Amino acid sequence: MGNFLDRFRKADRGGPAPGLNPDGAALGAAAARRLRELGHVEIQRGLTEEEFARVENTFGFQFADDHRSFLAAGLPTGDSWPDWRRGDTSALRDRLEWPAYGVLFDVEHNGYWHESWGERPSNRREAVATAEPHLRRVPQMVPVFSHRFLPSGRGSYGHPVLSMHQTDIIYYGCDLEDYIHREFGGPTTERGREPSATVAFWRDFV
Repeated sequence: MGNFLDRFRKADRGGPAPGLNPDGAALGAAAARRLRELGHVEIQRGLTEEEFARVENTFGFQFADDHRSFLAAGLPTGDSWPDWRRGDTSALRDRLEWPAYGVLFDVEHNGYWHESWGERPSNRREAVATAEPHLRRVPQMVPVFSHRFLPSGRGSYGHPVLSMHQTDIIYYGCDLEDYIHREFGGPTTERGREPSATVAFWRDFV
């Protein structure tokens, strides 16, 4: 995947940062508590404010409030969890690139084209070159586990978790707490609503 994000995208103790939305912080903490209760995952101490700042400065995004609170309560470990503390920078960058790179793959190989991009060039390479600048501007998706993602964005929370593989994108939980149940074997929670993605561009796929 190369340096896709580099080319196109140019915040002590663990615990929720001051200024997080209280509902978002509570949602992330509840998701972390559910994961710990299920007992399937080894969980390290949560990320510190210094560690959050390093990650966000290195990769150029900010965690959503619920995602940040989740990681502050405890850092899940294992092959499919992103290791924001000690993980290889290139590998983490690749994971952050995954959603946009998958769209580009489908542009080149499967004829995908978003209607907002205008007329699709007939040449595949030209189509990719035309799509790339648009993908610079789409909201950054941040890996939660494997190819499950939440949108970035300080001050935001409660987004559905999306399972993302190229342009095959589906809901995998109404929110972060619901996702933990669905992915790790607990009973699903009753939210009284259907999942509804609100983040620009990516909502068009679900």
